[in-house]
Amino acid sequence: MKALLLAAGLGLRLRPLTESVPKCLVPIRGRPLLDYWLELLFEGGVEQVLINTHHLPAPVHEFVGRSRWRERVGLVHEDELLGTGGTVLANRAFFGREPFMVIHADNLSFFDPRAFEARHRARPPAAALTMMTFDTDAPQTCGIVVLDGAGLVREMHEKVPNPPGRLANAAIYVFEPEVVDYIATLGKRFVDVSTEVLPHFMGRIFTFHNSRYHRDIGSYDSLRKAELELERLRAP
Repeated sequence: MKALLLAAGLGLRLRPLTESVPKCLVPIRGRPLLDYWLELLFEGGVEQVLINTHHLPAPVHEFVGRSRWRERVGLVHEDELLGTGGTVLANRAFFGREPFMVIHADNLSFFDPRAFEARHRARPPAAALTMMTFDTDAPQTCGIVVLDGAGLVREMHEKVPNPPGRLANAAIYVFEPEVVDYIATLGKRFVDVSTEVLPHFMGRIFTFHNSRYHRDIGSYDSLRKAELELERLRAP
């Protein structure tokens, strides 16, 4: 399986740090976030990774060039941001007609990619994608999902004041080619997966629960929490 790591974000809530450091290279306990991702994916059986860039692309290229995984990593630059779905569509040739992972690289997440892929392959026949979920400690800041008995998403509540639970969308997916085909029908360069793609597939989104660790590194507060949690997570 191949994977797309979305790394083009501006990291506005992490300024001034992200004025000189791309968000995907923000260090957590002295190690760039992107390094955690490449190790997790390649040691978890992913064959190739494509990374998109926009803000401060040069440090990302330099990092990948020094990486032990560099022969299996491709880079594609976006002069103009395309959105999650737009990036998927622009690079559809990379994925071919096989299922692939789509990952927001501004998360710190630990899970078994092989188990994620296996869960997707065991999805109900009508499901076109599999969404990773996690239990959040800040449900008002996340997309909260409600599942049916088969593990399919029946409702989504995006950053609402009183969400119905703590089960959140981790913004990590496995897409079937059918999802890319649908994005193409929208006839747009910029496409947002959360608002323009997921609603179309409601009732056809299977889920994989990450019970180990997941945190969005989108603010200084979440970055501090990740530093402390990672220390505990890796303690003997």
